[in-house]
Amino acid sequence: MSQRIMQLSSFDIRPGKLEQFKQAIREAVAFAESHGPQIVVEIFIDEESMRANSLQIMPNSEAVLAHWKMADPYIRDVMESCIMRRLDVFGEPNEEVMLGLLSLIEQGIPVTVTPAFVGFRRGHH
Repeated sequence: MSQRIMQLSSFDIRPGKLEQFKQAIREAVAFAESHGPQIVVEIFIDEESMRANSLQIMPNSEAVLAHWKMADPYIRDVMESCIMRRLDVFGEPNEEVMLGLLSLIEQGIPVTVTPAFVGFRRGHH
């Protein structure tokens, strides 16, 4: 099993689509909480600039692939109300995840991948 992967996604919310975006995100996050492999999901919205960020931490590359498969309809719903601006990936995704990221790059979305260096995490209290 490979190691933890963190994804930070940046979005521009389409004009007039803020409420639709929020609703689609609420549904996607509720689904992820019940069924997804993520350790952490946090969504941040700046309503004034109509920008949003999504932080997801996955236990490993296998979880990223599982998330993409099961969340696809939710991701499509979210993408109707926003434009993905960039994706920053932290960790060392396996080859299959890297291939998945290529499809974003082909759509002109900047993607960075930064390997992990050092860190720790607290136990769940």
